[in-house]
Amino acid sequence: MEKVILVDNQDKITGEAEKMEAHEKGLLHRAFSVFIFNSKGELMLQRRAKSKYHSGGLWTNTCCSHPLPGENTISATHRRLKEEMGFDSELKEIHEFVYKAKLDNNLTEYEYDHVFFGEYNGDPVLNLDEVDDWKWIDPKSLSEDIKNNSQNYTYWLKDCFSDVVKKIKNC
Repeated sequence: MEKVILVDNQDKITGEAEKMEAHEKGLLHRAFSVFIFNSKGELMLQRRAKSKYHSGGLWTNTCCSHPLPGENTISATHRRLKEEMGFDSELKEIHEFVYKAKLDNNLTEYEYDHVFFGEYNGDPVLNLDEVDDWKWIDPKSLSEDIKNNSQNYTYWLKDCFSDVVKKIKNC
């Protein structure tokens, strides 16, 4: 069983738990979200595979997951970006936030989320067990679509995107 790193509100490690247990009990755990932009400033979104254990079929940032116990967060971002999207990029951590949300399948996402930015100009090679589709979108169009069609997007993307937009302007 895959495990996640349990943390407190300052991201200090407090233990570990099986991934499903953490989501069933709503335990605070470490996570990351990767936002890949192309040279035109467009964001690569992925649509989560419908078969995912939660939020299946929803659009979200380029890659998101959890570091494994004993794995540092930056290494985990590179591992999962390659596993999900079939490429790697230089990444820079730009933001952190904590969120808690009730999800489908009686699960709760309670995460200390590290946000990373990177750049890539090619097409991904999707892992179809993880990702159903992808697209490039400019941040302004995405902000509008999140307002008008919020049901199509993951909770964590909606929660952090206004802060992401502010950080884009500073990068």
